[in-house]
Amino acid sequence: MSVTAYSLGAAQEVTGSKHVLEIEGRSFMIDCGAFQGKRQEADRKNRDFDFAADKIESVVLTHAHFDHCGLLPVLTKNGYGGSIFATPATRDLANIVMMDSARIQARDAEFLAKQAKKKGEKFSWKPLFTEMDCVKAANQIITLGYNRKMYIAPDVQLEFYDAGHILGSSLAYFTITGQRKNPLNSKISGGLGISGRRLWHRLFGPKTNPAKSQKESKEEALRGAPSDEIRILYTGDLGRRNKPIIRDPATNMPAPDYIFLESTYGNRLHHEPDSALKELEKIVRRAIDTKGKIIIPTFAIERAQELVYYLHLLVDKKKIPQIPIYMDSPMAVNATGIYQLHQECYDEATKEAFLSHHKNPFGFNSMTFVQSVDESKALNDKQGPMIILSADGMCEAGRILYHLANNISDPKNIICIVGYMSENTLGRKILDGEKEVKILGDWYKVNAEVVNIDSFSAHADYHESLEWLNTIDTSRLKKIFLVHGEKNGQEHMKKFLEDNGYENVEIVKYGETYDLE
Repeated sequence: MSVTAYSLGAAQEVTGSKHVLEIEGRSFMIDCGAFQGKRQEADRKNRDFDFAADKIESVVLTHAHFDHCGLLPVLTKNGYGGSIFATPATRDLANIVMMDSARIQARDAEFLAKQAKKKGEKFSWKPLFTEMDCVKAANQIITLGYNRKMYIAPDVQLEFYDAGHILGSSLAYFTITGQRKNPLNSKISGGLGISGRRLWHRLFGPKTNPAKSQKESKEEALRGAPSDEIRILYTGDLGRRNKPIIRDPATNMPAPDYIFLESTYGNRLHHEPDSALKELEKIVRRAIDTKGKIIIPTFAIERAQELVYYLHLLVDKKKIPQIPIYMDSPMAVNATGIYQLHQECYDEATKEAFLSHHKNPFGFNSMTFVQSVDESKALNDKQGPMIILSADGMCEAGRILYHLANNISDPKNIICIVGYMSENTLGRKILDGEKEVKILGDWYKVNAEVVNIDSFSAHADYHESLEWLNTIDTSRLKKIFLVHGEKNGQEHMKKFLEDNGYENVEIVKYGETYDLE
């Protein structure tokens, strides 16, 4: 078989997306993400990524979340010199995500080296990559807008459709030709296909007799016909309908033969967005009554901007009074600037706000952007009520750790969880109701109220995924492959899809390859 697929990451687990299409021995990588989870496990898994860079022909990046782009600098550092295809917004966001990671690693190395020296211990840990590695990776990104076709190889066409997940996120649609048996001669055209060789043979190749040419032209026509195409759709992370700022997930792509579908929420359903707004309103009012602080761990990209949008909306509608709101994440501040630039990704309501009314939904009078470490530390001494948005979203790194350490034991404060928390992360432990947690090496009692609002999630749940599948053209669909999900969730989603008419659903496993015919 000429086309196979396998996964190097996000197979029966969430985060670390790395998937490979292999066509006649040539590898095309879809996403190159870092694993996110418990620090030691994440460091080990990310360092174990040693895929041969010279085997890859092209890389396709679906969006800029760290678990999809975070190991691109490692790939280029290891010798990959080819193109990385992404939308313009994804390129800009991925650049700051990679750079932020490099800076955090450099600071961690410096801090840990000092700690080891004080204890008289040897220290050998080094960052996975540097800022210069990030510059190299960013320089290899070639942008492709939505609904624009590009041949990334003579026999492989790529087209991006809006995934509706974050700014610039895409569904990657591949059309591969020349890999099916020709009914006239039972041969596979293979490799570059006739179209890739035609010009060279016309200029330099041997002359052929008319009868042979006539037969070949029939075979060429069959090779280029739709029956000769293998169409593969990678969802990356599939978004949700009616989310603010960005458009709904696209449904207008041609019928695919195979879909690689994310399953992060394979066994969970979201509440309606209206209920999330009401819950957020209640939480703010409780914090005002207790003069407490609301600490919101949030990813710097998408979730931070969406929360600011919702808080702005609540203030505008006079549902909540103006209270101080601090966005304490330099990367989130930079990402918000990129959100302001890429208006081509907005839905109609956001376009109207920006273009017709000149209102900035990402910033208002109550909002303060925190940049320096000193400004961040100063928040510890300020009295509530206030809202602090800080990264990282799973509470494994970044300034959120210091805000949790300073506030999690005070019963008048609220820890508001608004996104997915991977297994074994600090965020997951807080969400699961552990009474005591370890933060920055010390134990803290969890006396603050812990609230979960999952309606803010940018991932489609299993019912929303079914609705999306029912909306797209599935007339050619042969199989759905489930990736990017925990085992229990994937097993539930597989049964759910099969019960609803999608008979051929398979969970992708590490170490297994899948033939695509």
